[in-house]
Amino acid sequence: MALLEITDMSVAYGRIEALHGVSLTVEQGELVTLIGANGAGKTTTMRAVSGLRAPSRGSIVFDGKDITRMKPHLRVLEGIIQAPEGRGVFPGMTVTENLEMGCYARTFESKAQHDETLDHVFELFPRLAERRDQVGGTMSGGEQQMLAIGRALMARPRLLLLDEPSMGLAPMIIAQIFRIVSEINAQGTTVLLVEQNAQQALSRSHRAYVLETGNVVRSGPGRELLADPAVKDAYLGVA
Repeated sequence: MALLEITDMSVAYGRIEALHGVSLTVEQGELVTLIGANGAGKTTTMRAVSGLRAPSRGSIVFDGKDITRMKPHLRVLEGIIQAPEGRGVFPGMTVTENLEMGCYARTFESKAQHDETLDHVFELFPRLAERRDQVGGTMSGGEQQMLAIGRALMARPRLLLLDEPSMGLAPMIIAQIFRIVSEINAQGTTVLLVEQNAQQALSRSHRAYVLETGNVVRSGPGRELLADPAVKDAYLGVA
């Protein structure tokens, strides 16, 4: 059974339908990527999975449970955790306080479990450990992205939704972020990634889906799509 299964999902903004019968699956332990141009429906798909946008048709099943109409905060309790596009850090809070907000809804059974999770985040992101008392609004874009992912990890996600983690970052930082995303996945966290940097995303994905104007037009192993001439032409600038 797939951890996440979306079947024939359509999502509309008023009279404008942004997704037209999208179907996709994410297996336990996979890193799955959605790629596509601006306006293709990638973020809308993520919003539907996290409960921020209700489908007008179709279903979303998580670990065998139909969550199509489930409230967003209940999905968090199920373990669906999103690091949003634009990072969304709390600018007046310190790094530690931002991280603590990640586990506001998914509380820990013990202080030891909390401390172990926080230490794990600091191991993944040593820069955050160095700046644990610095306020989030004074950090660089790359540091804020690390903070957004770290905050999501504090909720101990079963499915981690990452929306455009490389957006606006320098190439060196992008490579670092993707290395960490791969490490998170290798440690057992299932990841659904939305990303415009097709080269980095596809090279690290088990599988991927290509969205165009609200439809899935291609799918397959990440490296196979990376070698697909049509994908190269459209997303890698290589004819």
